[in-house]
Amino acid sequence: MDTLNLKDINKKLDELVNAYHRVKDENRKLKADSESWVHERQRLLQQNEMARNKIAEMISRLRDMEQQPNE
Repeated sequence: MDTLNLKDINKKLDELVNAYHRVKDENRKLKADSESWVHERQRLLQQNEMARNKIAEMISRLRDMEQQPNE
């Protein structure tokens, strides 16, 4: 009876260790994905700011052209 219990305990312990490794690997992948998304977000924010600046510059030029007297 003791041998059976030890076998059951060893089996459960192996399952627990395997589950731990799976969760650890998943956590590592999720952290890498999170870091990747943060960098992607920063890149997109920079692109958005550049586009906003270009549009503001175009609007400013159009306003300047409107205010110039017709020649």
